[in-house]
Amino acid sequence: MDHILEVKDLSKYFVGFTAVQSIDFFVEEGGFFSILGPSGCGKTTLLRMISGFEEESEGDIIIRGESMKGIPPEKRPVNIVFQNLALFPMMNVEENVAFGLKRQKISKTEIVTRVKEMLDRVGLNGFEKKNVTELSGGQRQRVAIARSLVLKPSILLLDEPLGALDRKLREHMKIELKLLQKEIGTTFIYITHDQSEALVMSDKVAVMNKGRFEQIDTPKNLYKNPKTSFVAGFVGESNPFEITSYENGVLTTSHGWKLTKPNLDYTPLKLFIRPEAFILNPTEDLEGIDVVEMKVKTILFDGANTKISAIITQSNDEVLISLPQNAQFEDLKEGDMVKVGIHQDDLKCYKD
Repeated sequence: MDHILEVKDLSKYFVGFTAVQSIDFFVEEGGFFSILGPSGCGKTTLLRMISGFEEESEGDIIIRGESMKGIPPEKRPVNIVFQNLALFPMMNVEENVAFGLKRQKISKTEIVTRVKEMLDRVGLNGFEKKNVTELSGGQRQRVAIARSLVLKPSILLLDEPLGALDRKLREHMKIELKLLQKEIGTTFIYITHDQSEALVMSDKVAVMNKGRFEQIDTPKNLYKNPKTSFVAGFVGESNPFEITSYENGVLTTSHGWKLTKPNLDYTPLKLFIRPEAFILNPTEDLEGIDVVEMKVKTILFDGANTKISAIITQSNDEVLISLPQNAQFEDLKEGDMVKVGIHQDDLKCYKD
């Protein structure tokens, strides 16, 4: 598959501060690529450089084989959707979507045709004459996307576009955006601090921290095989443990839990365990891993899943455990004692 965007050794320096440091990546034609990271990690600065609103300090941005050095935003084959949407409240839906086309001095006949086609594609047929102030949050979101896509950009950049929506509408819009991108085929580059948005919608996700990419991978691999302790802690839920020693293939945690993890070529300082990786009351051989006793502190039920907060009795440390979806633990209650183990392969160890 062709690369529509290549970013090479890109950096952005401000006085006394490095916002983006030596970023390298590419995005495939027609892909949904998300940049995921906490506030202040540099992701919006990176997006602004791709769009041309911020000049790079070093490196290059190449779109369809052409360097963007010195090319202003209005000349780049990209468009951007901001969190606040920036719709014109004095205009109706049709006028908002047509705004960019009019500035390009496209004929009235073509404007009418392209606006109608785009409103059909985003599910707003019949809304042409409605004022944008009369629309729901999700409908306004689709108007903003239609206004950008009607200009036929090679790449659509989206900067936290669902951040202002309530939770239920965000969940709905995640599905809508994913389906819309697949239907239209335009390459999306999506900025977010919300891991659920990135994992649900994306083909590839780059996890950004302190101006650098820690890992670029599929959502599944990011979750299953995080390459750094930051990714392990930031993507999904995890239980972190400090390692006090690693000898003869045996990890010892700060509270004395011994876990076999052979063949590591470094001394790990951190260990992460996903909540669903714990095995309650194991009946199988766990290959030398101690089974520890824990006390159920709290039961957390969210409608689809059940988790428990449990205390390791020998150390008083608290961990989060996901319960399997079967009837075995339906009667579990606060104060109950359970034995807990884990498989070697589910121990994620890091030296950073």
